[in-house]
Amino acid sequence: RLTLVNCYGSTEVTSPATIMPLGLSAIYNDSVGITVPCGDIRVMNDEGQPVATGESGELWIGGPMVVPGYWDNPEATAKGFAQGCWRSGDIGSMDEQGLVRIFDRIKDMILVSGFNVYPNEVEEVLSGHPQVMEAAVVGVPHPKWSERPLACVVLNPGETLSKDEVLDYIRPRLAKWQVPDDVVFIDEVPKTSVGKFSKKTLRDRFADYVLPTI
Repeated sequence: RLTLVNCYGSTEVTSPATIMPLGLSAIYNDSVGITVPCGDIRVMNDEGQPVATGESGELWIGGPMVVPGYWDNPEATAKGFAQGCWRSGDIGSMDEQGLVRIFDRIKDMILVSGFNVYPNEVEEVLSGHPQVMEAAVVGVPHPKWSERPLACVVLNPGETLSKDEVLDYIRPRLAKWQVPDDVVFIDEVPKTSVGKFSKKTLRDRFADYVLPTI
């Protein structure tokens, strides 16, 4: 019998960096597991220092499975590796049990007047609406709050939904600063060559978007 468990890794790591122990997936379904025995995961702040247990930061990954650098690209290697670790660019945390959680990509995080908004958390709520097929959230420049979230929503075929109906659905499920200022309906979310949301494409598309006054 096959058993599916959460794990976490990347091309630079060449194998899982974390894996969920058997029997714990249902209990900790928001976690990607614990660090593999030969691995080393550190949660670091912007200054390259460890954060307190449970706090969020960039995940740095070390161990014999991590590549030593990028082939023939010393500039990318210098930027992507430090202290014997690969800097994943992922925002996550590690609790007292060693369980690792992934929140989002650093480059996709939206900074709202000092508050960090992780688009993935907002997208999960939006995607829970029965009439929504998929949703992507990006930061749009704001003169007062630095950035504010904009929700880009794709509806299921044949469905209709208003902006207010979307916002009414998500407001009780999110903190005030996480709620997008506006909703735009699009035909499809642009994807990368490997099928991931292309947030850069959306940010470029809506770079000059004027949010409504709230």
